Amino acid sequence: MSMASSAACEITFTHLPHPAPTPAEVRAQVLADPGFGTNFSDHMVSIDWSEGPDGAGAWHNATLGPRSPIALDPACAVLHYAQEIFEGLKAYRQKDGGVALFRPEANAARLNLSARRLAMPELPEAVFIESIRRIVSADRDWIPAGEGASLYLRPFMFASEAFLGVRPAKQYKYVVIASPAGNYFKSGTPAVSIWVSDYTRAAPGGTGAAKCGGNYAASLVPQAEAIERGHDQVVFLDAAEHKWIEELGGMNIYFVFSDGTLVTPSLTGTILPGITRDSLLALARDEGLTVREERYSLDQWRDDAASGKLVETFACGTAAVVTPIGRVAGRQGGFTIGSGGPGQLTQKLKNRLVAIQRGEAADPHGWMMQL
Repeated sequence: MSMASSAACEITFTHLPHPAPTPAEVRAQVLADPGFGTNFSDHMVSIDWSEGPDGAGAWHNATLGPRSPIALDPACAVLHYAQEIFEGLKAYRQKDGGVALFRPEANAARLNLSARRLAMPELPEAVFIESIRRIVSADRDWIPAGEGASLYLRPFMFASEAFLGVRPAKQYKYVVIASPAGNYFKSGTPAVSIWVSDYTRAAPGGTGAAKCGGNYAASLVPQAEAIERGHDQVVFLDAAEHKWIEELGGMNIYFVFSDGTLVTPSLTGTILPGITRDSLLALARDEGLTVREERYSLDQWRDDAASGKLVETFACGTAAVVTPIGRVAGRQGGFTIGSGGPGQLTQKLKNRLVAIQRGEAADPHGWMMQL
């Protein structure tokens, strides 16, 4: 066992050596076709939080060690009251052979936004960054090469106290695992098809802006319905009027008009504040485009697509990056956007973002953190 500390995050990490890391030839087979979210690297980070007798709490037991099962008491609070949040970010191989993270400080800030909404302790941002640095450093050989490839990082936190009772837990565990990843969508089509759901993802005053597991659990039935009907994804409308476009099952959405204007639904507390969404806002403005954050209805979407006023629609998120939407269907019929394939502006913005992430273009906003 070796001990290491970081002045930057003011916490001491214990490094537990891996007794049997994955053989290089087995890892190579995985990296040749990593898929998404089904293969995992050798290591994990874990940090505990406990409330003391005086009501104050502290993070402790920071460990980088072999990826292994987590033992849970049957009364563990997360199993009964769903106090759980998570993040998703990626480590990318750079053109010069190095490795870099994309906007990890934004993920750190959003984790804490989610923590506040779920009555959980906040993790110091420097500790979050250090936890990501350590697992990527340990598992950098797990970063696949090739277009669309990355090491997907999943930090998450859950209530680990064993008790039955509706109150915030007094013990939590923060964990980071890593997964070599290829392209998110496997449909093989240049643009995805989406189904307009009758279900609601989030309501005003709810947890829509938090990245918590319950939001995604609620999307599983609507997503299954979309797939059963031959579509790739589901899109949700607002809960109050069932009229306004909000977001997809796990992605934000943009609309591109013939005059070059971009519109994306405004953040009203029912939509996840996506980091890719925010990045595309900046890149579009860099291009001199007019970008508006405002409400946009399903009826407007249908009518604007029919008239040719709307020429492109795309979804965006960490996992899928930028994904063109070619076809929309619902109980009131369907419509095609533009030619039904990828649009020029969609592809341009995606190429700009990916080039920055890969170290192939200038990084004017200082988004990349070199490791």
